[in-house]
Amino acid sequence: MTHGHGIPPLTTITPSDKRYPALNRGFNQRWIARPDYVRMVGSPEGAARALSEAVNQAPEHPGRTRVTVRSGGHCYEDFVCGEDVRVILDVSPMCGVSYDPALEAYCVEAGATNWHAYSHLYPLSGRALPGGSCYSVGMGGHITGGGYGLLSRQQGLTVDYLYAVEVAVVRPDRSVELVLATRDDPDPDRRELLWAHTGGGGGNFGMITRFWFRDLPEPPSNVLLTGLSWKWSDFTKDDFAALVTAYGEYFRDHQDPEEPSGKLFAMLKLNHVSNGEIGLVAQVDADDPGGERAMKEFLEAVDGRIKPKSGQMSAPMGEHPPVQGLRTPRRLPWLTATQALNGSGENRCGKYKSAYLRKPFSRAQIETMWAYLGKEHYTDYVNKEALIQVDSYGGAVNQPPRETAVAQRDSVLKVQYQVYWKRVEPESAVEKHIAWIRDVYRKTFASSGGVPAINDATDGCYVNYPDVDLNDPSWNHSEDRWSKLYYKDDYPRLRRVKERWDPLNVFRNQQSVEPPTRSEGSGGGSGAS
Repeated sequence: MTHGHGIPPLTTITPSDKRYPALNRGFNQRWIARPDYVRMVGSPEGAARALSEAVNQAPEHPGRTRVTVRSGGHCYEDFVCGEDVRVILDVSPMCGVSYDPALEAYCVEAGATNWHAYSHLYPLSGRALPGGSCYSVGMGGHITGGGYGLLSRQQGLTVDYLYAVEVAVVRPDRSVELVLATRDDPDPDRRELLWAHTGGGGGNFGMITRFWFRDLPEPPSNVLLTGLSWKWSDFTKDDFAALVTAYGEYFRDHQDPEEPSGKLFAMLKLNHVSNGEIGLVAQVDADDPGGERAMKEFLEAVDGRIKPKSGQMSAPMGEHPPVQGLRTPRRLPWLTATQALNGSGENRCGKYKSAYLRKPFSRAQIETMWAYLGKEHYTDYVNKEALIQVDSYGGAVNQPPRETAVAQRDSVLKVQYQVYWKRVEPESAVEKHIAWIRDVYRKTFASSGGVPAINDATDGCYVNYPDVDLNDPSWNHSEDRWSKLYYKDDYPRLRRVKERWDPLNVFRNQQSVEPPTRSEGSGGGSGAS
């Protein structure tokens, strides 16, 4: 332990500490680091001191040079817990939620999780961030990537309400400064720093300590929530195509957040056939007089268009437990419904990919998914934890109240490809899992270079679902680099922010924002999230 004057102590955890094996990894058990130490940080001043000490220490191992930052630990790639990491600065003890009268805004510390934000902020204020459904995701990364969730079609993204951010930044002389940047800051450089945190991704510019939000929305007092499933064994290819098409067309055609149908959010869980089920979770504002009718019409449009009969959900699907007892939509208090969906899955390894869709899936894309989910291709591949999750999107997301660094603002669907496995599985099995997700993704977007390139049908990828395959020309045959797929035309501006606030490129990983001096053709350096 080290102590400062009036500053909470910093707890330093070295490899000999019994806590070390639990703190050198995150949510994705695929990535386990061997840092010299993990530092638990409990205050902004402590963050600045810990960062200063870390960046001014000489590396003991030439292969371990990065200093990374962790809030919830949900980074999907090895950006936080990579083999080249020297120090992990863990801000999870810094998890307060409060009202700040000086800034006239709600303050959420960077180590808070989605569940902190819901269970603490809502009872105190009646307001909520429209964030994600996995309770343990940390705010430090979730918000900065443009976090979204079940309220987003009704109320937009978390970053649409971000007013200020506090960041510990490293100056050219390796000194560390705590910078408070606000939306209306008189300093244009600080305004740009705030803008960069409205979708520019975590681990790019500095060590985030606190966020402030203004004009936060009130969630509904009650919602209608449903969870149902269909048996895979009941599906023909035409049934599958009818389901996926009906789902996509519904959200293409219901994009007005003022209408109850434009507020409805859903997740279609296209699990591998070995799971046994295809799942659907949907939620709508029950305070809206038209909410019940909107849910009924949505289920008629999707479930009513196919021959297989729906029933209760019984199998875990991706990061969510089975939503049981809700085959018939049920009216629940919003916070209760949010808790019912809470889950992050068991301890396991994973690989992920993403896509923004401006149009529903084409017939060719649907046939590819049908094949790779185990019906015609990869029939010898069995994994009940492989899935393609299709989230509804748009609505209020596509009507932002102000400029942010989230470039994708006209999509109707957001897709997350997921595959999971146990860490004890042999390398040959792991190779099959990764081959499956790479192949289905490449084939689905074959017409645009194996990725959801920027065109009239697709609009790139979600930075909070990072995928280093986008850096690799073996998998990305398009003209769009990974940076274009994440940030579109905002990338040069983000690079200027990087040059101003992280001139030494301390915060770096395989897909971190590149300093302008770096050659345009190179990949990212090495980082924090």
